Amino acid sequence: MKNKLKQCIKLLKSKGVDYADCRYVRKEVENIRVSNGNVDMLARDLDVGVGIRVLVNGAWGFAATSVLTAGDLKATAVKAIQIAKASAMTQRVKVVLAEQKAYKDYYKTPCKKDPFAVPTDDKLNLLVTISEKLKQEKKIQRAESNLGFFKINKLFVSTEGAEIEQDIIESGGGFYVIAFDGKEVHKRSYPNSFGGDFATRGYEYVEGLDLLNHTDQTVDEALQLLKAKPCPDTTADIIICGSQMALQVHESCGHPTELDRVLGTEISLAGGSFMQPELLRKLKYGSKIVNINADATIPGGLGSFGYDDEGVKAQRKPIIKDGMFVGYLTSRETAPVIKKKSNGTMRADGWNRIPLIRMTNHNLEPGKWELDDLIKDTRKGIFMGTNKSWSIDDKRLNFQFGGECAWEIKNGKLGQMYKNPVYTGITPEFWNSCDAICNKNHWHIWGIPNCGKGEPMQTAHVAHGVAPTRFRNVKVGVSK
Repeated sequence: MKNKLKQCIKLLKSKGVDYADCRYVRKEVENIRVSNGNVDMLARDLDVGVGIRVLVNGAWGFAATSVLTAGDLKATAVKAIQIAKASAMTQRVKVVLAEQKAYKDYYKTPCKKDPFAVPTDDKLNLLVTISEKLKQEKKIQRAESNLGFFKINKLFVSTEGAEIEQDIIESGGGFYVIAFDGKEVHKRSYPNSFGGDFATRGYEYVEGLDLLNHTDQTVDEALQLLKAKPCPDTTADIIICGSQMALQVHESCGHPTELDRVLGTEISLAGGSFMQPELLRKLKYGSKIVNINADATIPGGLGSFGYDDEGVKAQRKPIIKDGMFVGYLTSRETAPVIKKKSNGTMRADGWNRIPLIRMTNHNLEPGKWELDDLIKDTRKGIFMGTNKSWSIDDKRLNFQFGGECAWEIKNGKLGQMYKNPVYTGITPEFWNSCDAICNKNHWHIWGIPNCGKGEPMQTAHVAHGVAPTRFRNVKVGVSK
C-alpha cells in the first residue's frame, strides 16, 4: 500500500500541484451492548480506504476511494485536482501552509492485550454478569452495559516527503441503570455517562475499570435518587467531580480555542467562539491556578497519537497559562494567521473525510488539594456528580450543565443527595471563580469518544485530564 501511495504522490507532483497528501486508513471497530441481560448489539465493522488531499492555485481539493487498485487511486488523485481547480475559481484568499518538517516514522500506542484477540465469550460474559448484578433490585427498570474497541492503521505520505505509519488501539466501556418507582425516573452511570470511559490502551484498560465491583454502589445511588430532594435554587460554592470537569473543559475551553471555528471556516454545532485573536495573551480567562494544555503526547490518552493527519508531530502546547489565554488549536493552514506553526491537531474521522482541527487531550493541570481536604474546606456548598445534560451558546460563553446527582456540603462534610442538579455560568466569569483544584492523586484522563463537528458530521475521539475542582458563587438549580 505504501508503494501505491508513493506512486500517487509521484503522479500528483507531475501534475504540478502546490501540495498533496495521501492518507490510507484501515479501521476495525467492535461494539458490544447488553441490556437487561440480553445481548442487543454485537457488531464488528471493517472500513478501509484512501483520502487524497491536494492544493492547487491556493485552493483545496479532496477525493476518496475504497477501491484500492493503482488505477482507481490514480483516478481519485485526478479527481482531487479537478475539485481543487474548481474551488480555486471562487477562492477569495489563497491557502498558505505553515512550514513543516517531513517525518519518516512509525508510531504505536501502548497495548498489553489486544482487545480483538480476547474471546468474544469473555466480553459477553462480563457484560451479562454486570447486567444481572444491576437488575437484582426491583426498581431498576433498565440495566445496560457496553464495551467498545477500535484498531486503526494509518499510512500518510506527502509531496514534501513525509512517510508515516501509525497503529492505534482504543478500548473502553461502562454501564448505567435506570430506576423507576412509579412516579419518577433516575439514571446513574459508571464510570461516566454516555458510554463510559476510554483510552488508547488494550483490553487491560477495561480490566482496570473494575466494572463488576462498582455495580452495587451505582444501584444504591440510583435508588437514593428516587427519594432525594431537588437541587436547591441558589448561589453556592460548588465542587465539580472529575468526569463533569472533563465536559466543562471540553465545551468551554476546548471548542472555543479551535482556530478554524474562531476564523469562521467551521461553524456548525454551536461553532463560533468568543476567544478571538485580539484577545490572545490579553484575556484573563481564569484565575491564576487555571492551567490548560493541549497534549497529544500522554501515553493512554484517547486524544494521543504520534502524528496528526497532516503529518505534524504530536505536541504539548499551553492554551491557558496562569489564567491567561495564550494559545489555540491550529492546523498548517490556520497557524500562519497568528504567525505560528501548526501544533498538530488536524484529524479526520476516517479515510473519506477531510481533516479538521480537533481537540487532543485538553488537560486542566492538577492543583495541590486532596479531595477530602477540599470538602472539609468548603463550609457550605454542593458537590456535582456525573453529567446528564449540557447546553452552550454559539460563542461558547453562556452554558448550563445538568448532573445525574449531587450532594450537599455542610460544615465540611458530604450530606444529603440531591436530584436534578443544574449549574450555569458565563465562561470567563466562571473560570475566574476557580479557587482550588485537586492534586495528581485525583487527576484522571477521561476519554470522550463522541465529539461531533463538521458537515458532514465527523466524530472525534478526544480526552481531558482533570481532577475535582472548586468554583465560588455559582448559580445552581432551576429558578421558578
